[in-house]
Amino acid sequence: MSVALRNYELPAFGRTLAMLTVFAILQLALVQSVLARGPVSVADLAETLTGAVVNISTSQTVSGQRTVPMPSLPEGSPFREFFEDFFNRQQQGKNNGNANPTRKVNSLGSGFVIDPSGIIVTNNHVIADADEIEVNFSDGSKLKAEVIGKDAKTDIALLKVKTDKPLTAVPLGDSNKMRVGDWVMAIGNPFGLGGTVTVGIVSARNRDINSGPYDDFIQTDAAINRGNSGGPLFNMEGQVIGINTAIISPTGGSIGIGFAIPAATAMSVIEQLREFGETRRGWLGVRIQTITDELAETLNLSSSKGALVADVTEGGPAEAAGIQAGDVVVKFDGKAVPEMRDLPRIVAETLVGKKVDVVVIRKGKEETFKVELGRLEDAEKSQTAAAKTGSPAETSSVESALGLKLSQLTKDLRSQFKISEKVKGVLITDVEQASSAAEKRIRAGDVIVEVGQEEVNNPADVVTRVAKLKKEGRKSVLLLLANKDGDLRFSALKLTSKE
Repeated sequence: MSVALRNYELPAFGRTLAMLTVFAILQLALVQSVLARGPVSVADLAETLTGAVVNISTSQTVSGQRTVPMPSLPEGSPFREFFEDFFNRQQQGKNNGNANPTRKVNSLGSGFVIDPSGIIVTNNHVIADADEIEVNFSDGSKLKAEVIGKDAKTDIALLKVKTDKPLTAVPLGDSNKMRVGDWVMAIGNPFGLGGTVTVGIVSARNRDINSGPYDDFIQTDAAINRGNSGGPLFNMEGQVIGINTAIISPTGGSIGIGFAIPAATAMSVIEQLREFGETRRGWLGVRIQTITDELAETLNLSSSKGALVADVTEGGPAEAAGIQAGDVVVKFDGKAVPEMRDLPRIVAETLVGKKVDVVVIRKGKEETFKVELGRLEDAEKSQTAAAKTGSPAETSSVESALGLKLSQLTKDLRSQFKISEKVKGVLITDVEQASSAAEKRIRAGDVIVEVGQEEVNNPADVVTRVAKLKKEGRKSVLLLLANKDGDLRFSALKLTSKE
């Protein structure tokens, strides 16, 4: 018996479908490969944008006096007499009227034109304290510049040059649309080498490098070096989505970690500097701190999101609206506040005088307050509120709780710890080294203002309040602490068996 073998073939439709599927897979792989390699060339884009990027040269007159100390040499050293003679002649020169010779110090940076009439953006630190500012253009021309305005908090400065012809300008783009992995291009003046173009990607967003109160940097691996400061970071559409401002480098050169101020942050600052010559930021009038997991548990919060109000400025907008220390701000003017550091930026970008809704969580319940914002710059210039007077009891009692040695805040102890008269509460005179308080950096000289969001006036109040919270089954206790100047902060301490 023989078995016939046959070749089974797909119907025509099936073969076509299979071929299309294979083609689609190959096409997708090709596209992914091209995207992974990045743009074939940025030459056309660079050629279009280079004319708007400028080199900024500054000069500053500083004292030329040297303060090099005389080296320590043993008696009898053949060099001792030489150095003594040299330093004696140097001192004699000072006495003859040459004590403060001056010299010129030059520095270089980058910038870019945002208006053909001659408006230029750069970093504040590029032109800070400069006596003269000169802008060098890609065509070799040079123009003197004057400062329209500057802002140290965001490190942005706005310059103006007088020109007889329209300058090449570049637009600001939407930095909020940039995603990690998007291609970017930097143009600047690294080490004095003008017109340098580098390409990289957005490495990260929302970076906080502790350079200011509104940190929200774009991180990029596009090469940024000294002299790139103030230069633009472009997207692939030729829009400025960042202002290069800082690098992390142990050597002074690029290691692929650079930071740019997002255009979204810069835009409002540039508009204010252009219109007023200064910034006009919103002011809420609170001191805030991060919510840790322990604080969240103590405050009966479902998460650690938001900004904890540690102190409310006397006479400020928040106090007038009814916001209190211990409130957790979760939404401001319709915008969520995911982290503590988000609130200052959102408030600052809000118009002065605007009435906004501030949503807080107070003792586990959500409440909304209507706040009319003040102006931050006015608040910073105003004098500190007059210290409140008081007549604390001269008797002193000492108790121990939470690994803390406590005392009534007497006149002598105020003097010993240099505590302001406006500070009220219970003084911490000592902290056990192995305690939870020591781990939270609570130290002698701090003053307990509240325990579990209730005021305390003497050590017995603290002990009683802690005992009550422990009896309620609390695992930690929330303290409101003041330093010697009256600055407030919250701290959550774990309750142990000995409390």
